[in-house]
Parts: sequence; C-alpha cells; structure tokens
Amino acid sequence: MTQPSSPQRLLMMAPLLPIHREWAQRLREKFQDELDVVEIESDQDADALIGGADAACGTVTPELLARADRLRWLHSPMAAPPAGYFSTELVQHPVTVTNVRGIFNDHISAHILSFVLAFARALHHYVPQQQQRVWQQLPRYEGTVHLPEAVALIVGVGGIGAETARLLSAFGVDCIGVDPQRTAPPEGMRKIHPVAALDDLLPVADFVIVTVPHTPETERMFNRDRFARMKRGAFFINIGRGATTSLDDLLAALQAGQLGGAGLDVFEQEPLPPEHPLWTQPGVFITPHVALWGPYYNERRYGILEENCRRFLDGRPLSNVVNKALWY
Repeated sequence: MTQPSSPQRLLMMAPLLPIHREWAQRLREKFQDELDVVEIESDQDADALIGGADAACGTVTPELLARADRLRWLHSPMAAPPAGYFSTELVQHPVTVTNVRGIFNDHISAHILSFVLAFARALHHYVPQQQQRVWQQLPRYEGTVHLPEAVALIVGVGGIGAETARLLSAFGVDCIGVDPQRTAPPEGMRKIHPVAALDDLLPVADFVIVTVPHTPETERMFNRDRFARMKRGAFFINIGRGATTSLDDLLAALQAGQLGGAGLDVFEQEPLPPEHPLWTQPGVFITPHVALWGPYYNERRYGILEENCRRFLDGRPLSNVVNKALWY
C-alpha cells in the first residue's frame, strides 16, 4: 500500500502583519494536508525551522540561507523587496525567487497619469495658490503643456511603463521608451531604445517618467549630469524606487530652474524627513509611496501566492520568477 507523502512546509516569515496571518489561514484551508503553513514569530522560530522548510514567504537572511538545505522556493509578497533582499548568498543559493510584479500596473499608471495631467494643466502653480486663497492667473497660454505636442520618455518599459504609454497615447502624447531587455514597443509607444541611448533622449522629453526597480545598474542613475541633460522646464516623475534618483541633485536642478517640476512617490530616504527642502519646493508633488494602492491590493497579492503554492505542489513552473542576479 502506498503511503501518503508528507506535506510540504511553507514558512511565513516574521515580521507578520495581520494580512499575512490571514493568508496563512487561507492557505491551510485551501491545501489542507498538502501544505504545512507555519507562522514564524521570532528569530528563534526561524532558526529552529528553516532547515526543514521547502518554501518561505518573506525575507530569509544569509544566516538562515546557510542552513536552508531543503528550501526550493522563496516568495516576496512585494513587487520590489527592500534594499538588501538580494544578498550574495541568495543569488548564489539554488532557491527560486518569485514576487508579485504586474498586479499593480493599473493603479501605478493611473498615479503617473495624475502627475502628468496635473503638470500639463499647471496645477503645481494653482494648488499652492488655493491654500493661500490667491486668485492669480498665469499669463494666457503659458504654464500649460499641449499634450499632443508633448514627448514622454518612459525609463523602464515593463508592465507599468507599457500601461502608462497606452494611457498617455489617448491624450496624443508621443511616448518613447528606454529598456535594457525589451525591444518591441507596446501599444501606445512609438519606439523602445536601449539604455545606452538615454542621455541622447533626455533633451527631447517634456516628461521623464521613471519606473525602473532598484538594481546595481539603476542606483542613482538620475543624478546631476542627467538632470542637466533634460529639456529646460521638463517634468520629472519617479514611481519606481527612490534609490534610482539623487534627491540632492534633483533639488538642485529644481532650484536652478532646469526642471519645471517633479512628481515623486518614492524617495532615497523613506519617510522623507519633514525638514527636507523638497516638501516646500515649488513645482513638486509628493505622495508617500502609495502609487500601487487601490482596490484589490491585498487580494491580488494573495492570488499570486496561492497560485504559486498550487504550482509548487504540482511540480509545475512558478509564475513571476525573479532573475536573482538582476534583482527583478
């Protein structure tokens, strides 16, 4: 008589939020005897259990990885995990890493569009005036951007960049992109260029929109030299990762009048310190890393986790696999 196989063990790594505990319970109910879902409450729990884990959700430190002999799958419940997640030890470990990229394209591209439209209609001038109860019009025909004559350079043409191009094209914006891998332009984008062309493209763009993740290659890719290359009066938008942009250099470019404004959802330091000059710099919109928020946020994240649990148990290829060497 064939003995039933023992369940695979999935560790839900600390720190655990209420939503993670909810996911753990749902997985237990969904997979019952197939999957042993264990909630890790402390470093001591992780030390004791990592050696018997087949899979984990969250962060596994290099120290734990050294003892994770059975670990075959590590899931990050974020599209871009925190700095330091992709340690040398993780890159070298045979474990497969997955994430939740692609499920926020609609929310984030709408956030980008809100920045573009706000700048195009000069709301960066009028919103501060409203706070001061000032009625003062800009000179007629000045201060706005005629979108059918505008160029948007999208740096990073993944799912977010592609959806942003589709939305902007409905307003007549000429969208071009820069990407290290993708060569075929998506709907709404005229052309994708290699990253080597970035410096030549910056002077033609009215909007520079950054969606790239933080990697060794993208760290501080927007610096004093790149801002100096941008068209005078152009707008800079970053919803990718804060580490891609030097805030000191961005502030200097804004104060010098090189840029017309900036829409920022991510920052080198988060939260942005209350004393930072960007808070009061004219022409700057700041949102606190919320571009991905919207309806179904957590349900979409859980959906990726559940689907990959099913694939893992069935021995099928996982979805949303990360290239560990590239960090995305």
